[in-house]
Amino acid sequence: MRGQDLHLDLQPGRGRGRALEVALRDAVRSGRLAPGTRLPGTRSLAADLGLARGTVVQVFDQLVAEGWLVGVAGSGTVVNDVATATARPRAKRSPSASGGSCIDLRPGRPDVSAFPRAAWAGAVRRVLAGSSAPLDYVDTAGLPVLRAAVADHIARTRGVQAAPESVVVTAGFTQALALLGRAVHALGVRDAVTEDPGFARHRQVLQAARLHVRPLPVGPGGADPSALPDRPALAVLTPAHQHPYGMPLAPEHRAGVVAWARRCGGFVVEDDYDGEFRYDRQPVGAMQPLDPDRVVFAGSVSKTLAPAMRIGWLVVPQALRAALREEMVAVAAAVPAVDQLTLADLLGRGDYDRHVRRVRLAYRRRREELGNRLAAIGGPVPAGVAAGLHALLPVGSAAQERDLVAAGERSGVRLHGLHTSRYWHRPAPERPGALVIGYATPAAHAWRPALDALIELLR
Repeated sequence: MRGQDLHLDLQPGRGRGRALEVALRDAVRSGRLAPGTRLPGTRSLAADLGLARGTVVQVFDQLVAEGWLVGVAGSGTVVNDVATATARPRAKRSPSASGGSCIDLRPGRPDVSAFPRAAWAGAVRRVLAGSSAPLDYVDTAGLPVLRAAVADHIARTRGVQAAPESVVVTAGFTQALALLGRAVHALGVRDAVTEDPGFARHRQVLQAARLHVRPLPVGPGGADPSALPDRPALAVLTPAHQHPYGMPLAPEHRAGVVAWARRCGGFVVEDDYDGEFRYDRQPVGAMQPLDPDRVVFAGSVSKTLAPAMRIGWLVVPQALRAALREEMVAVAAAVPAVDQLTLADLLGRGDYDRHVRRVRLAYRRRREELGNRLAAIGGPVPAGVAAGLHALLPVGSAAQERDLVAAGERSGVRLHGLHTSRYWHRPAPERPGALVIGYATPAAHAWRPALDALIELLR
């Protein structure tokens, strides 16, 4: 069945594909294209507008990913009935019938609608048009072409001392941490320390590796090196942008952590969390160059591309490489070769860097908008430096935090809090409360309504 004819005003001064994307989004946002409206086929719309069909297909794919349109099997593409409701400013929110929430402001995830689909698809086509050799079994530590591309990228952008042979490709940071925990346990290490407050998942992963996990208090300068144990341990830190407090690890604390590792024979895992996203200045360089023999540098594409990509990397000191490789072989921890080759292609062609610059600008604008709206209502000032994908909003007591999280859930806004989300090693209701706002999580079209709903909740 043919879709309806459309009147679309493609504004000059921008690319034709971009103009079509804007025109369709505006038509849906304004309600001129009602929910359920069936759009013309890509071939006929391309002919009507004098565009290449591939351009129209890419625009449809982008708007489907953002939630404006939806593909219906056997019926083509129709306007999504969620899009206009999501786009109305200051609308009241309520949980969906299934019990889920309409607006998700939980931290730790990027805007997945910004994923560079066209660039990734183009890289996949180039990879599959090449040699078939990489489709055979590959080295568990990763394909040489990706290891070399990662070594070049992190040396250039984060100041890491990395040779291709020191890079190990993993299925994201969580898997990497699990493998490192098993590797150091095999070498006789029995203790680990993680930031307090910090990621509960990190503690769980290390405990599963049979390590005894201890808290490492976080103060104004970040993790406190004076609280590290006087024996070998695996210390997991987020030096670039501590999660959730948001400060970088102070220079004297960096030096203290490295001195501890040398003195006690410990290892430091530098989780480069949010390392690419600093908005007020150049990102702080990695701490790994202070001692590449004791610091494991860890990164991934979970925050820059999408969590579902499951690609990460470690820069591993020589003393850990054999034990880590044994653990990787034991659990068959290999990343699919096509995905590795695709990422190597994006890194080599500069597409990855261009994408990071683009989303960095978008996230910086969101953080600024959040700060401005909070200031306008006399709300809490975001703590930490201007960086990352989340902002910490102090709200007073733990009881106030729980009340706000519960109120958000009732109104369809999903929030994380310091106490409600198990950031602390041990519950302590006397500590101040705070909300951890993931301002990068909503899709581009849903950000302003999400911000409106948050401000209404805090008001």
